[in-house]
Amino acid sequence: MVYQIAADMVLVLHLAFVLFAVLGSLLVFWRRYVLWLHLPAMIWAAWIEFRGTICPLTPLENWLRRQGGIAGYQGAFVEHYVEPLLYPPGLTRTTQMILGATVLIINCGLYGLLLFRIWRATRSA
Repeated sequence: MVYQIAADMVLVLHLAFVLFAVLGSLLVFWRRYVLWLHLPAMIWAAWIEFRGTICPLTPLENWLRRQGGIAGYQGAFVEHYVEPLLYPPGLTRTTQMILGATVLIINCGLYGLLLFRIWRATRSA
């Protein structure tokens, strides 16, 4: 039971990290210091996808599940939990590249908007 709870907590942490990596730049509009937490998270998430590897949280979750007597899953976190929501079954290298690029494109666009707002505010001051 303890291992199952721990595995579920790792799953929640992993999902929160993915959401933060993809959309954390929105929090920077609210609190600028979040930038220093978000940039490494965004880079890590994109790097994992571009390299075609899996996040270390995935094997940890699987290990905890096996310790609790529950079968883990094959493949990466994104392949098991996120991809079925967004894409048809079968994570491919191309899909991983698209996911990595999506993380960067979304956040670069939001950071560009933030910089524009800062530039505009300083220009009118």
